[in-house]
Amino acid sequence: MVDEFTAAARRAGARVLTGGCMQLGVDGLPFAPFTAMLRDLVHEMGADAFAAMLPGRATRELARLLPELGVPDLDDTGPARARLFEEMLGTLEQLARRSPVVLVIEDAHWADRSSRDLLTFLVGNQRAIGGLMVLVTFRSDELHRTHPLRPLLAALERISWVERLDLPRLSRQDTADLAASLLRRTLADSVAGALFRRTQGNPLFIESLLCCDGDLYREMPDSLRDLLLASVHRLPEQTQDVLRAASAGGGVTGHALLAAVTGLDDTALTSALRPAVTANVLRAEADGYAFRHELIREAVHDDLLPGEHGRLHIKFAEEIDGDNSLVPPGRADVETAHHWASGHDVTRALTAAWRAAGQAGRAVAPAERLNLLARVLELWDQVPDAAERIGTDHAHVLEEAATVAEDADEFERGVALATSALKELDPETEPVRVALLLEARARYKLKTSRVGAVPDLEQALRLVPPEVSAEARITILLSSARCPTDEPSRHTRVFAEEALELARQHGIAAAEAKAMLTLAMFNSDIGQQADPDSPAIALIHQARTLAATAGAHDQLLAAAVNESHVLEGAGEHQLAFEAARDGIASADAQRLTRTSGSLLSLNEAEPLLALGRWDEMIAVVDGALDLYYTPVHGHRALIQMLKGEVAVARGDIEAASHAAAAAEDLVRCTAAKFEHTIALGRLRMLIALAADPWQAVRTAADVLDAQDVAASSPRYVWPVLTTAASACVAAARQPTAGGDDELRADIAALADRLRVVAEKTEAFGRAQRAHQLTYQAADLLLTGAERLGAWDEAAAAWEAVSEPYRLAQVLVQAAEAALAGGDREAASERLRRAAPIAAGLGATPLSEAIGSLARRARIWLGDGSPASETAASDPAAGLTERELEVLRLVAAGRSNKEIAAELFISPKTASVHVSNILGKFTVSTRTEAAARAHALGLLG
Repeated sequence: MVDEFTAAARRAGARVLTGGCMQLGVDGLPFAPFTAMLRDLVHEMGADAFAAMLPGRATRELARLLPELGVPDLDDTGPARARLFEEMLGTLEQLARRSPVVLVIEDAHWADRSSRDLLTFLVGNQRAIGGLMVLVTFRSDELHRTHPLRPLLAALERISWVERLDLPRLSRQDTADLAASLLRRTLADSVAGALFRRTQGNPLFIESLLCCDGDLYREMPDSLRDLLLASVHRLPEQTQDVLRAASAGGGVTGHALLAAVTGLDDTALTSALRPAVTANVLRAEADGYAFRHELIREAVHDDLLPGEHGRLHIKFAEEIDGDNSLVPPGRADVETAHHWASGHDVTRALTAAWRAAGQAGRAVAPAERLNLLARVLELWDQVPDAAERIGTDHAHVLEEAATVAEDADEFERGVALATSALKELDPETEPVRVALLLEARARYKLKTSRVGAVPDLEQALRLVPPEVSAEARITILLSSARCPTDEPSRHTRVFAEEALELARQHGIAAAEAKAMLTLAMFNSDIGQQADPDSPAIALIHQARTLAATAGAHDQLLAAAVNESHVLEGAGEHQLAFEAARDGIASADAQRLTRTSGSLLSLNEAEPLLALGRWDEMIAVVDGALDLYYTPVHGHRALIQMLKGEVAVARGDIEAASHAAAAAEDLVRCTAAKFEHTIALGRLRMLIALAADPWQAVRTAADVLDAQDVAASSPRYVWPVLTTAASACVAAARQPTAGGDDELRADIAALADRLRVVAEKTEAFGRAQRAHQLTYQAADLLLTGAERLGAWDEAAAAWEAVSEPYRLAQVLVQAAEAALAGGDREAASERLRRAAPIAAGLGATPLSEAIGSLARRARIWLGDGSPASETAASDPAAGLTERELEVLRLVAAGRSNKEIAAELFISPKTASVHVSNILGKFTVSTRTEAAARAHALGLLG
């Protein structure tokens, strides 16, 4: 099917790039499909033309995969992997500008970890490139429950533009059609029926059972292996011998390598291979020969005798060791490591695995490197002189593996490796090695929520005073400064201050910048906010300048993240937006936008939401989701929550619920922080509040039950308090509030819990102060002028921080308070301010609430907004507009007192309106009036 599609794509003018994943022992081959794709491109275009195609001839990371592209910068161990991903994406982007591109990745069930990561990155950025299609094939029956491809497929299926097509078994007619296509003639009905029954529509079985004369092979093999071997056993004996040798070679075996292993000259080898190619057992490819289906190779390989198996793999290893040119560049170490291990030569397997681990490190393939180092460790005790063989000791291999575990996100494994290494080292003679291992183990413990990080860091600091190693001590100090502890007096700024002093003394600029950024966060308030002229912002600016001079790009990005974060917390939304935007520009200059820029996109979106620039915010977050597919699920979850908040405000509850569900899935996939879970809880409250205030009260109570809100950062607590308080206010206004004791008790209980949390929570900066004033104004115990004054003070606070939506919401509350006090003029002034804000934002529910309040209070807004579209009278049944409003409340079961409260009139006036309605309808009861209104369609 893929062949047919790609052939049609080529005819239509598309460029088709194909790469296959290869099974090579348990380790796989790093970036195998992408290396194959690059090799084909470079062979087609030439290395110079290929490099010229990319902006700035940026191929230094791609050279790690294909030496023809130059010499990689092996000293650059920082963002090399991210740049490699960016350069691969840039290559596809440039190609797609010339013609549509179809990228085919075959047999993804054998993909190595690095290939899976790169594939995820490319698919996540696919929509940023017009004219790119990514087509991935995998064998679903290979995916056991713990198969590493399963989580990748689940993650990719969350992306809206990804489609998964599962191929079912063929129908009876499809089976007959396939057979006819293979034989070039139609099968007899009886033969077609037998073929379908015996194969059950499995295409591979169909091909294997068909005889060239149009009949079927009579004997059905007991297993798939036997069936696949049937086509092999029909070949000449010499051909079978060569196939057995080729089966040990892996995915594609070069002609020269196969000749060296079999001992056949070129003519004899070609003669032996031709029947296999003719029978479609082997495929001839540019780099050599591959079995038509990997299952055939597996079957042939499994059929080898034990001695034959070992001898073949040893022969492959010897030939590759003797001449590395027999395999594609960069593959020699990985392949010999596999062959020596398969041949049970533990000494050579160990040394080859060590060399291959170094190669994987240069190719920024941490998962594969970790597996190779694990193989070295497994073989160590079987090789008496292992240390002499590889030139290092066992503890060093453990250290290397522990370091790589972090890059591979294998933190639990990192803890175990670091612990093992520590058992082999003497802190008296090698204090720095021990201290750095303790520091690494502490970081891994924090990543996995383990206890014991603080003791590790304390011991590390004791082992490395400044005179022993300033650089190591700085690393440990900065980790200590970031380590949460119950004793903040011991683990706070003192560590960062010492790190800063040491970095300055020894001229380590990157460490100095990092220490400054750490101190800047200590200088911000506990509420995670800082004003533009605060010491925290000044330190961030100093750190940015120093990082730029030192070329410390990771610290430049950290500075942008920190600055935008604390400015947003202070309510300086425009400045926060500009800081994040400038940081994204810096990331783009380093070709790291789609990787390191993920958090900055979030920091850019948050202030846009607050500023009411919602369409811009949606463009930013949609662009971020299109431009990168980061494994940082927490960031993507928060982006979904931002989209959900706008959807609620604009009345699209279905979209908001979808965003909340997506965020919940992402939060479950990560070690969720408080800001993730509490923000998700608040979004759930907003969705419930839009539909049913009673449910919002219950949702708020559930959020408080699940979170230790009082012990958390005020920055995230205050929005939850104001939203929960709004739920209490809305529920209290429901008509059942006065008659349902249980529901009234729920409101009171929630209000009491909120009051306890609010009393324990400080408000830092203008934004948190605005939330605090809003919460206080929502106090159900406030009445009269006191209540109006509280809402007006909250409105002024939101206006000061330029948050239009919250300003409009509070103005509506102030208008209601004014009407409750009989001040229609004050209510009118506040509604006239709120109406254009809500209309401009597209906040339909708020606009409708403003219009409803204006109509009920008989306030003419006069601005053409939905709130102003009222008629002086309604001819239906001869009722006035006010009588229609009263009729609808009568039909809802409201009493005269409740109608009066709803419409801001006296109970006596409400009674008069009810009497007029009964008279005009010529009915004697309220129930008859409601029935008549329903019959006339007057209830809306």
